[in-house]
Amino acid sequence: MPVTLTEKAAKHVSNFIAKRGKGVGLRLGVRTTGCSGMAYKLEFADAVNDDDALFESHGVKVIVDPKSLPYLEGTELDFAREGLNEGFKFRNPNVKDECGCGESFNI
Repeated sequence: MPVTLTEKAAKHVSNFIAKRGKGVGLRLGVRTTGCSGMAYKLEFADAVNDDDALFESHGVKVIVDPKSLPYLEGTELDFAREGLNEGFKFRNPNVKDECGCGESFNI
């Protein structure tokens, strides 16, 4: 299943890459941490590795490393503004439970 961006998230990423002046897309992964076991990691990618999974959503490349892919399959990334706060929201169908602070999850 693909990893996708909503139109709002894709626009935000495109604007940031344009301001940054370089980059091929958004690298999405997971790392072991937090009170529930795993946390998302996001960074702007300057290259795609040979073993990376590559998806495209609304003109933006989403790059996922092979270790993270099983945890992220089917995930949709949105960008939301709520009051004074703004940030990415993950809709991951694989998540079984999240910690109270929302920083980590388990599968």
